[in-house]
Amino acid sequence: MGDRKSTFIPRKVRRVSEPHFPRQATLIVNPFASRVTEDRIRAVEAGLRPAETLLTERRGHATELAAGAGGDAVWVLGGDGLVNEVVNGLRPGIPLGVVPGGHTNVFARALGLGLHGREERLVSLGRVNGRRFTFAAGIGVDAETVRALETGKRKQAGRRAGDAAYVREVGRRLLSGYEPRLQLPGFGRASILLVSNGPVFTYLGRIPLRFSPQATWEGGLDLVAPERVRAWSVPRLLGRVALGRGLSDGQAVLSGHDLDWIEAICDSPTPLQADGEDLGDVTEVVFEAERGAVSVLV
Repeated sequence: MGDRKSTFIPRKVRRVSEPHFPRQATLIVNPFASRVTEDRIRAVEAGLRPAETLLTERRGHATELAAGAGGDAVWVLGGDGLVNEVVNGLRPGIPLGVVPGGHTNVFARALGLGLHGREERLVSLGRVNGRRFTFAAGIGVDAETVRALETGKRKQAGRRAGDAAYVREVGRRLLSGYEPRLQLPGFGRASILLVSNGPVFTYLGRIPLRFSPQATWEGGLDLVAPERVRAWSVPRLLGRVALGRGLSDGQAVLSGHDLDWIEAICDSPTPLQADGEDLGDVTEVVFEAERGAVSVLV
């Protein structure tokens, strides 16, 4: 089992006094998000009083909007995909506020973000092959499930699959088993790689799933990577996650805590996901910690 450590950066929270709270904010909205309606947009505008409200029109549009935003803070109304796009365009020194408007809203829920945000909390971000992510990335069952349900079936149905569909898809894939197919230099061979930028990897309904519960928002990246997955080992792995113990000290699981760099080499092209977004098939992947990357309004 491999384990690397590097310098930990303590949590930094700065109270923003009312006169200095950013008033000339830019609000970026995904009008197609599951919990976004015209009334919701108007309510957020009434509370925020933004200098401008920008609506996304296509995939990747929010990155462009964030890069050109004129406000002294950028607020987001949408889900994790919108937040991911915005942090990839956010200009240095611009604080980020998030009003949850998607289905799962991992980043916002885990950090307690919302329209009430008045304090700045400096947090780290991850990068995978140069693209920023806010809470999690992975190669294996998570990325394959995103590919099947988000990229595939969502295009056909026109809406996101429910939690039950995700449970069925993940369960089916895990029970089919995974053999070692990834080389993680410095750690060993693994079948699945799950990288966390914070303690919550995702949510199942109201239940937070913590694969690396020791991960922090201010530190580096954490990884867990089961060497192989067999049908008989699935209840044990899922039981640890359900109890909040995570997988980092599990049997036959490679792990690392507070890392600045993670490299993965795939035996063949394999799906990659970050923040629930399908990033295509990869053969070589580099994950990097971007410490103190952005101030979020909490």
